[in-house]
Amino acid sequence: MASLMRLFRREEPMADKLYRAVVARARDPLWYVAGEVPDTLEGRFSVLATLLALTDVRLERGGEAARFASVSLAEAFVGDMDAQHRQLGTGDPVMGKKVGGLVGALGGRIGAWRRAVDGTESWTAVTVRSVYRGEAKNVDALDHVERQLRGYWAGLEGTSDEALIAGTLP
Repeated sequence: MASLMRLFRREEPMADKLYRAVVARARDPLWYVAGEVPDTLEGRFSVLATLLALTDVRLERGGEAARFASVSLAEAFVGDMDAQHRQLGTGDPVMGKKVGGLVGALGGRIGAWRRAVDGTESWTAVTVRSVYRGEAKNVDALDHVERQLRGYWAGLEGTSDEALIAGTLP
């Protein structure tokens, strides 16, 4: 019986703690108050996907374990989006398309943040697209969010692979 239980046990993704830490960071009210990101499903997704994208870019630049954690972080994201949309009432016939679209949105952000971090695209332009979906209404709010994202990136760069994988964020 014990071996049967192991067969059906859900394995926790390697980066599950990291994913939960990024989700907690995305829930910080400062994004929605000082940053004026709309406090809606779409606005919250934009903040989460932006932080995940920056985290993923950092993991890609790490050692082998960090690169493996990058894949696990994506798996945790897919699992969470599936669960969240099921709770919202999304049915099986459209679930794959919906979650696939969210994964695509994350992938687009990862590419954009790679360019921002590498200096081939401006942080401001990527912030506007990634967080505000192309339209930042308030320059002060945009400046606040960009400063927060730059600080987050600097902290990620200064965090060891091991600490990051364990869910320790700057």
